[in-house]
Amino acid sequence: MLESVRNNKRVAQIILALLIVPFAFFGLDSYFQDGPGGTDVATVGKSKISSAEFDQALREQQDRLRESMGGEVDRALLDSEPIRRSVVENLVNQRLLALHAAENRLIVAPQQLQQVIAGVDAFQQDGRFSIERYEAAVRAQGMTPAMFESRLAQDLRMQQVAQAVGDSAFTSRESIRRFLMAQLEERKVSELQFPVSSFAAEVKLADDAARQYYDANGSRFERPARLRAEYVVFNQDAVLGQVSVSDEAARKFYEANAERFSQPEERSARHILISAAADASADEVAKAKEKADGILKQLRADPKRFAEIAKAESQDPGSASRGGDLGFFGRGAMVKPFEDAVYGLGKGQISEVVRSDFGFHIIEVTDIKAAHARPFDEVKGEIVEELKRQEASKKFAEQAEVFSNTVYEQSDSLKPVADALKLEIRTTDWIERVGGAVGDYTNEKLLNSLFADEAVTKGRNVEAVEVSRGTLVSARVVEHQPAQRTPFEQVKDAIEQQLKTEQATKLAAERGEAALAALQKGESVAGEWSAVRTVQRAKPELPQAAISAVFGAPSTKLPAYAGAPTQGGGYSVFRIESVNRIDIAKDDPRLKALEGQYRRLVAERDFNAFLESLRGRYEVQINTAAVRPQQQ
Repeated sequence: MLESVRNNKRVAQIILALLIVPFAFFGLDSYFQDGPGGTDVATVGKSKISSAEFDQALREQQDRLRESMGGEVDRALLDSEPIRRSVVENLVNQRLLALHAAENRLIVAPQQLQQVIAGVDAFQQDGRFSIERYEAAVRAQGMTPAMFESRLAQDLRMQQVAQAVGDSAFTSRESIRRFLMAQLEERKVSELQFPVSSFAAEVKLADDAARQYYDANGSRFERPARLRAEYVVFNQDAVLGQVSVSDEAARKFYEANAERFSQPEERSARHILISAAADASADEVAKAKEKADGILKQLRADPKRFAEIAKAESQDPGSASRGGDLGFFGRGAMVKPFEDAVYGLGKGQISEVVRSDFGFHIIEVTDIKAAHARPFDEVKGEIVEELKRQEASKKFAEQAEVFSNTVYEQSDSLKPVADALKLEIRTTDWIERVGGAVGDYTNEKLLNSLFADEAVTKGRNVEAVEVSRGTLVSARVVEHQPAQRTPFEQVKDAIEQQLKTEQATKLAAERGEAALAALQKGESVAGEWSAVRTVQRAKPELPQAAISAVFGAPSTKLPAYAGAPTQGGGYSVFRIESVNRIDIAKDDPRLKALEGQYRRLVAERDFNAFLESLRGRYEVQINTAAVRPQQQ
């Protein structure tokens, strides 16, 4: 009951996750028009996915991988082609859903959006939605409230599409039985490996092979223009340090706002609930009331048994295990009949049976905290902070104009504005226009201004840019390097190693496939087979490609053979010695336990099929050259 009265956690948790995991979107408009300049990574219908969107999504995925792996991750792995490909595929899928939602005019009502945002725990203060917390949390993600709300609305529209497809998934008990039988099937196999390393010595590159590759793939070895910059940040925090509040001003504020610093009465209580829904039948209500009356009679005879009886009889899962204890709460936290009963009792008193929409309650008030004013010394720090922010807010508008004018009028240096407003001049490492960041800010307008001719060749300050609500940044170029191709000599060894590995991988696959073909004809092949081991779909000890090959091979005649590429680039042939199929009865209890998992798998399959159908409706083209890692 208590959980139902106080919160709906599910929606809050989902939306909090949306805030913590950064979005891969650039706002609603970018779905339906060309993105920022640069090489487009993909097109979906007439909509383009820009390199800037891809770089941001890649950076966010890399950050998540670092966090999941404890921070120690090989940079080459994070920038590998499979990672980059998965990011662009995800962006394509998101764009497909967004276009479908727009085409079908799916909407998110403003009231729905407000309700979702208001339910996020991170935006709450003292049990209520706080606009200050909301704006601070959004700014911490480098967004304005308008950007966040636009992206959230877009995400909710796409969720409508995904949920509609997922909810349509249908599964029968016989399908689940066959699925479980397939998962539990066992096959005994031995393995003949063709590792890449075994063929490296056979690879002979032409003398000019590396040079030819370098000349044919010149864009892969180009480093974009980059620069180092110094910059200053101006926001309300910069003004706060210039503001002071006297004890007298704080005292006057305290006295003028006494009601704000009073603590309303709070009460702690415990209860026993006998459930009876608001729409329960008369017979169900009568039985619940009779049981509650019986419990109340026991408590009147021995009030000390309240906690014991609550643990045994209460049907409130949130409090029964604690002897019915609900802790302290004020007015407005509970449903009205419950609250009225609590505030009508004295400490230690037990109520009559109280009816609410949840059922019948027996309540005991265990403690009372009387209303009282918080002393000045206790709240002085809060008052001073509030008054400082009020004063800083007033000064901010005036000084923001000073900031903008100074960086423009004295454009050959940031020192004048730093001295005037007591700001710190900071410096960046080497940054590029696409995917670059000036400190914590990835603002596109700021980066474009820095890479403009006025800033690069003349060394002038860029005009003040509002990178987030209430935060202005100006910067100037300290050092600039134009775009250039990495010299062939620096990448020659890496190219040769890549070409040798590719050739050795091709040889391994050719030899492995030839061996598989020979074995399937009944011929023998040279090589050392591994010891026989048992594999099962439900417990994959082999890579997924190998599992698919082994269990996809016909087993009418044994031994049977299958082959698959290995993760290291080699090839493996598998000899299937025996097959053990387990029969599952139609009433096997495992079928019920598997039902939810199987329905999710079917829903995922249907959703993937839906995405494929969208790819047929909106032509998808991926620029593979733009997705490949850049050679350093």
